[in-house]
Amino acid sequence: METLVFDYRDGKPVAASNRPPALVGVVGSGNLEILVESADLSGGTRVEVVTAAVGFRTIWQAVLDDFFARHQPVDLHISINDVGATPAVVSLRLDQAMEAFKAGGAA
Repeated sequence: METLVFDYRDGKPVAASNRPPALVGVVGSGNLEILVESADLSGGTRVEVVTAAVGFRTIWQAVLDDFFARHQPVDLHISINDVGATPAVVSLRLDQAMEAFKAGGAA
């Protein structure tokens, strides 16, 4: 297992205060789960990844950079529990998690 932490700044506000957390995906399916929740990070966003696939930091960085460029979230904490999902699945789940968060909860 490997834990990776990525911090981002200067995104655009996502009306986050008072929204319930959003959870998408299921680790037990051999995929991954993503939890998005509000956090006071002084305008930043923190992504914490716990993954069974060790040694793929640069791939995670690329997927998360792409996600951040599309969504530019602010004051969010995103937790990812991964059991070896492909980058395309990670990207899809991240988009799904943001949409669920904006809609007010779990997908």
